[in-house]
Amino acid sequence: MYFYIIKKNLIKNLAGSWIFYTTFPKIPLINPEFKNIAQFAPLLGFFIGTIQSYIFLFLRTNSWSIYASVLICLAAGYLITGGLHLDGLMDTFDGIFAGKKKRLKAMKDSKVGSFGVQSLVFITLIQIACILKIQNLIIYVLPICLFWGRFSNLFFIENFNYITYKKKAISHKKCWSGFKKESFISIIFLLIFIAYQFFSITSKAIFIKFLILILIGIFLSYFIPNILGNKIGGFNGDACGASVVLVETAMLFMHAILL
Repeated sequence: MYFYIIKKNLIKNLAGSWIFYTTFPKIPLINPEFKNIAQFAPLLGFFIGTIQSYIFLFLRTNSWSIYASVLICLAAGYLITGGLHLDGLMDTFDGIFAGKKKRLKAMKDSKVGSFGVQSLVFITLIQIACILKIQNLIIYVLPICLFWGRFSNLFFIENFNYITYKKKAISHKKCWSGFKKESFISIIFLLIFIAYQFFSITSKAIFIKFLILILIGIFLSYFIPNILGNKIGGFNGDACGASVVLVETAMLFMHAILL
């Protein structure tokens, strides 16, 4: 009975995560819950990255130019997520450069400031450059980069207190069960992914690079939210979005260098 309840709650939270983090239709026949949805975000990131990768590869095999394929690949990601994390990136950078006293007020403001726009342009250009470098290896790169971006939020929520400018905001921290429990599904998935790569990669040099990138992913997904959390004095939805985008972009950049 106990395991049945756990399984039922996991399925409901998966449905809630599906709704919260994507623009996909509701999963039929399941009543979503939004208590522990962050635990599924890394897996959804991997899934979204896979969709984007196949869109890129489909366009390339149908004679689309590399530049057009990259732009539509990125646009597909924005469409699937509803621009959720990009909005957080812009609000966070506006808040950081507004100063300590005006930080939350700037993040609350619906108008995007100059620093927010600059951060979006800067990040987008880096992502475009990285995918142009990676090209057909995108299917091996983008999904795991999006995985790490969302995994960073598990560290963020674990290590910092929730701060808000909204009176009735829903906090992931309120229902947080601890990093070990919340990251369990993602870690199991990551171990399976590593095992698959171990048996599929024939070159030792490539596999060593792969392991180095895994270690870099762990480091960045911990280090970047740590910087953001110390900078703004905690975490909120905007900061989590910024962490997602910064980590996945940094991982894209590292793959582009090492591959």
